[in-house]
Amino acid sequence: MAQDSGGDEDYVDWNTDDDLEIDNFQFSPSSSPVQPRAETLVGLAVATTSSNSPAETTDLVQMGFSDEIFASLYDMGFSLEMINRAIKETGPNAETSVIIDTISKYSSDCEAGSSKSKAIDHFLAMGFDEQKVIKAIHEHGEENMEDIANALLPCAEPEKSPVVKEEYDIDWSSEDDDVNYDMLVSDDENDPNSNENNNQMRSLVRMGFSELEASLAVERCGENVDIAELTDFLCAAQMARQFSEFHTDPEERKPDNKKRRIESKREPRSSADVEPVRLPNPMIGFGVPNEPGLITHRSLPKIAQGAPYFYYENVALAPIGVWETISRHLYGIAPEFVDSKYFCVANRKRGYIHNLPINNRFQIQPPQKYTINEAFPLSKQWWPAWDKRTKLNCILTVTGSAKLTNRIRNALRPHIGEPEPPQHVQRYVIDQCRKWNLVWVGQNKAAPLEPDEMENILGFPRNHTRGGGMSRTERIKSLGNSFQVDTVAYHLSVLKPMFPNGINVLSLFTGIGGGEVALHRLKIPMKVVVSVEITESNREILKDFWAQTKQKGVLVEFSDVQDLSNEKIERLMDKFGGFDLVIGGSPCNNLAGGNRVSRNGLEGDQSSLFFEYCRILEVVRARMARRAR
Repeated sequence: MAQDSGGDEDYVDWNTDDDLEIDNFQFSPSSSPVQPRAETLVGLAVATTSSNSPAETTDLVQMGFSDEIFASLYDMGFSLEMINRAIKETGPNAETSVIIDTISKYSSDCEAGSSKSKAIDHFLAMGFDEQKVIKAIHEHGEENMEDIANALLPCAEPEKSPVVKEEYDIDWSSEDDDVNYDMLVSDDENDPNSNENNNQMRSLVRMGFSELEASLAVERCGENVDIAELTDFLCAAQMARQFSEFHTDPEERKPDNKKRRIESKREPRSSADVEPVRLPNPMIGFGVPNEPGLITHRSLPKIAQGAPYFYYENVALAPIGVWETISRHLYGIAPEFVDSKYFCVANRKRGYIHNLPINNRFQIQPPQKYTINEAFPLSKQWWPAWDKRTKLNCILTVTGSAKLTNRIRNALRPHIGEPEPPQHVQRYVIDQCRKWNLVWVGQNKAAPLEPDEMENILGFPRNHTRGGGMSRTERIKSLGNSFQVDTVAYHLSVLKPMFPNGINVLSLFTGIGGGEVALHRLKIPMKVVVSVEITESNREILKDFWAQTKQKGVLVEFSDVQDLSNEKIERLMDKFGGFDLVIGGSPCNNLAGGNRVSRNGLEGDQSSLFFEYCRILEVVRARMARRAR
């Protein structure tokens, strides 16, 4: 699935790959998703100290800690008071590791002989903001729990009511996690899962997520999701949002002035007319290899039966109502939702609508490795026992930077030789590893996946995206928008006995050729592939793959689906004898949960191209029907 990013223009790129990657993205423990600047944190730390001396306040600011070091310590989960105290004790020239070690001792002391850490934890678990909790403790004393609660409640109650009211109008999800399309807030006070959900919310708030984020995550991820998947949900959404707001390519920010050819008959649906689409848990569609629950027969609407076949893909966690609309425009076929974790080591939750047979599917061989240690055997010797991950998060279009991995090393360095680092350090490290798909490559050395590792996980041949003028950042972006080949090949495998002499393919939104790679790996000859892909570098990747794999068929490439008129489609069909398969996944830019700028569903500038897929498919099927008659 390729992004519709506009035309490529020549420009001088003075940035290194690391400069283009997101650096230092963290969660704020406040309700705002934006991390406070270091200067703000220092000011707040000064305000929460037990001393009110103006001279002492001035000394702290002049010591020079309104910088990245202070923010990094705060990101690790240490309280502002402890950071402030450690800075004063260790002096202005102390190394970060020394400060961390000093703070860790404070934590141990608090656990051994002070009720203060317990008081903070108690109120954080209730969902109060950490900064307000610290302020209330200083005002009333840590022993006066009732007074602290009375001071905090007036601050929380005005914020709580509008949050619940507004949640009904928020489409907030991540493209990479399970979602429930039911109403966000349950009206059933006797919900048997309410206590469990409250515990999950408290845990998320303690990790630094806002109450709104935690509430939406718990409601959208379903009833049986553990805390690890909830954190993956939140991490992916905020990480993608950070990228879309601050790292969007200039060409992607330009509005597309071309009028979308959306047919007038595609009026908005009435909520009473269509049953809401619900995502299954587990997300195995009609069945996946080595898992129970296999379905071999389904009923298709008569209008959608038979060749030419079509196959459409997009993110599972689209805004509410999107999959109902997609289904309605694709002949009323119900989506098949599949998580690629059943085919590889990474999660990748996608919806597929197609009219392919579903019996006698088979998996391409050899199958991929399913766990991290199997997929990355060299990392096993360095993998800490307290990192319990066995699967990676979804392969995204962004990656962690060198500064991030250095912060993780600095957080772990003071605890070399210990059986385990403290719990707060473990929590910080695991959160970052989940968020950025980090793997262990040495002692205390966590690193992001390299593009060739992503290629392998997604089922592409080695060096598929390497060379040809693509930077590392561009490779990661293209891979993050691609099919997971093993999953798609499992669905397309039913075509092999049907087309022993080869298949004619119309490939829309081709990206880096995931559909073509799947057919090649299935050993289905491609007699003709007409590919439509907006990004020039992706078109070059497909050309290289075509030549390197010695394909004997014909490859024809176009750049824009909007320029593929009905007349042009019919001329192509006359020339090549029609198409047997129409495959593609329209851009998910306006559907993905991380997009807070233009997440307006199928009305969005890029994702409205779905209707171009429908238009082209209708032309192909109508023409083929006339030829059959």
